[in-house]
Amino acid sequence: MSTAGVNSAAGSHAAGARIVNGTRAIVTGAAGGIGAALAAELVSRGATVVLADISATVADTASALSTDTASGFESGAHAWVGDVSSVAGIDELIAFADDRLGGVDMYFANAGIIGPGELGENDADWDAIIDVNLRAHIRAAQALIPRWQEAGEGYFVATASAAGLLTQIGSAAYSVTKHASVGFAEWLALTYRDDGIRASVIAPMGVDTDLLRASGADGPAQAAVTEAGTVLTPAAVANVALDAVEAEQFLILPHPEVLDMYRMKGSDYDRWLAGMSRYQHRLNEANRLNEETTHAGND
Repeated sequence: MSTAGVNSAAGSHAAGARIVNGTRAIVTGAAGGIGAALAAELVSRGATVVLADISATVADTASALSTDTASGFESGAHAWVGDVSSVAGIDELIAFADDRLGGVDMYFANAGIIGPGELGENDADWDAIIDVNLRAHIRAAQALIPRWQEAGEGYFVATASAAGLLTQIGSAAYSVTKHASVGFAEWLALTYRDDGIRASVIAPMGVDTDLLRASGADGPAQAAVTEAGTVLTPAAVANVALDAVEAEQFLILPHPEVLDMYRMKGSDYDRWLAGMSRYQHRLNEANRLNEETTHAGND
């Protein structure tokens, strides 16, 4: 990754493209969904990539990217299987990327879980989601920032959620960890800017992934997402995200309407809370009626 590309003014796709073309990137949570789409988009823009995931199916995803069937071109897509939420896992992943790619210029902290509903039942519920949705980001940054400071460049991209700017009806843990993810990326962006290091955060609403479906097919948590706006494909999110990264844009909103919602929240917090409470009540009632209808139909 050229230093000139990192320190160039935002706005020009051609100038910003130097940030991605020729870079060495890690994408976590890359077996499917947004992570796989980010990896594919990175490869298409000239990056070499390590796809990391706790699922062994990430090897199939990487293999599909390794050869362009139209041209037969062998690209630099490599698979790593392991736990990116642990310190040991992060160290092993970065060592693997150093071996396969010769270094790490960009890190996409994309792995995430939906976690428990409502307040959760115990500390273990919260420990798991905090480790994956937040501490994984912190641990990766602790490993990479010193080497990026020495190099004078680097790029950290976190996948959060619109829930990190607004909230997530039905899950305190998801809402809290996504808020923390946004806050951590923000801190990185302002703290290390003079060192040539950039940070961005991707904050979509509904994306057609397993994570969305894991929130419960008919429950209020999923309904709150699917009713709020268009459910995008992972490829659409990845395209928007990489365009924004090439422009060195911090807040990446694949659903632009989220910005208006965020501004509304900030302009009158109490009014926003009251409105969200009414919305949650409506979703809860709709869910209750659906459950009653389903139960009656099974009698």
